[in-house]
Order: sequence, then C-alpha cells, then structure tokens
Amino acid sequence: MASRVTAVPAAPSPEAQAHFERTLRFETDCWDVHQGLAEGADFVVLDVRSPEAYALGHVPGATSLPQAKIIGSRMATYPPGTVFVTYCAGPHCNGAQRAAIRLAQLGLPVKIMLGGMTGWHDEGFAVAVGPAA
Repeated sequence: MASRVTAVPAAPSPEAQAHFERTLRFETDCWDVHQGLAEGADFVVLDVRSPEAYALGHVPGATSLPQAKIIGSRMATYPPGTVFVTYCAGPHCNGAQRAAIRLAQLGLPVKIMLGGMTGWHDEGFAVAVGPAA
C-alpha cells in the first residue's frame, strides 16, 4: 500500500527541475541574504513590519518600510533595476508577500526572504536594534 507521500506520484524530473528553479526567481532565504549582505549587497532588504517591531530587532542594513507605505514616489528614489528583498515576522506572516505584490505592481524586481525574522533568528544571525534612521 502506498503512503500518503507516494500516493500521488512525484513529478517527472524535468518538470520538478523547472518548478524548483522557478521558485528561486521569487524567493531567497536568510542564509543567502546574510551572505549577500556580507559581500556587499546588490539588493535592498525591506523590513515590512511595523516600525515598533523593526526597532525591537531587524536584519542589519534593512530598511524599515511597512508594506502599506510602499508607493511609487518612495520607490522612485532607488535606481532602476534595484532588486528588493522583503521580509516580515516569519512563516506565520504574509506581510512579505503583500509587500512583494505592491512592489511587483510598481514594476519592481522583488523576492521574499523565506522565514523572515524567525528564520533569521533560527540561523543565529546578528540582529540590529533601534528605530529606523
């Protein structure tokens, strides 16, 4: 008898490869963001939580920009082609996705950081504290 895992067959390898490659166009993870920041980021990290949550602890170098404040005039201050990485509290929060939608609606390249602050903490990375500049 097949388990619940194998009752639905796995996709053929070429289809699985295409699917997983496609997801990487939309998502990144805490480790890759941390590494990118250490190497001199070619992206902008947006903390889309409340200013209060940001002040309590955020990814070092992240810009506080609650998703409701993502508007064309504010985003026009960044050079064309800037890649944005959004994050929120963690996997229980959809703020990063909501912010990514807003950025995409503005025609901007965007990825979400899987795990958000929960993932960042789980990896043991340093956290910056204090309000936005």
